[in-house]
Amino acid sequence: MHLEFSNGVRTCYERLVGGSRGAVVIAPMLDPETVLLIREYAAGTDRYELGLPKGKIEADEDLLTAADREIMEEIGYGSRRLTYLGALSLAPGYMSHTSHLVLAEDLYEARVPGDEPEEIEVLPWPIRDLGGLLEREDCSEARSIAGLFMVRERLFGGTR
Repeated sequence: MHLEFSNGVRTCYERLVGGSRGAVVIAPMLDPETVLLIREYAAGTDRYELGLPKGKIEADEDLLTAADREIMEEIGYGSRRLTYLGALSLAPGYMSHTSHLVLAEDLYEARVPGDEPEEIEVLPWPIRDLGGLLEREDCSEARSIAGLFMVRERLFGGTR
């Protein structure tokens, strides 16, 4: 992108434009104190990462439908109560991709086939212990970390 700013400075920015409709990041609450995290292989870090379930929004879906489908595929639960919490960007300085954070409550068992190459490990985690989660080497995905703090704030008003 070639831009000229109001002060007359001209510059060129590299910009990665996403080709999809964005993604959903879901915080599935097993109960009022427990979020379900997943551990799956992440090619970018070449290791298994712990974080929230996530996935792209398909062409025929709204974001809440995509969130419910993703948790059925990845953790084996659907949700009776989905709440949109906001949008997260990965690197807004050069990337157009947006992920939509969804809180999933009132879960029920429901599994649908997904596109994962192997079964995903599900790990229950106390939502109030985000400090302990951050101490783990395998939890570095920023959307998950930001999303968990947003959910904790929503549920407990900033109390720890």
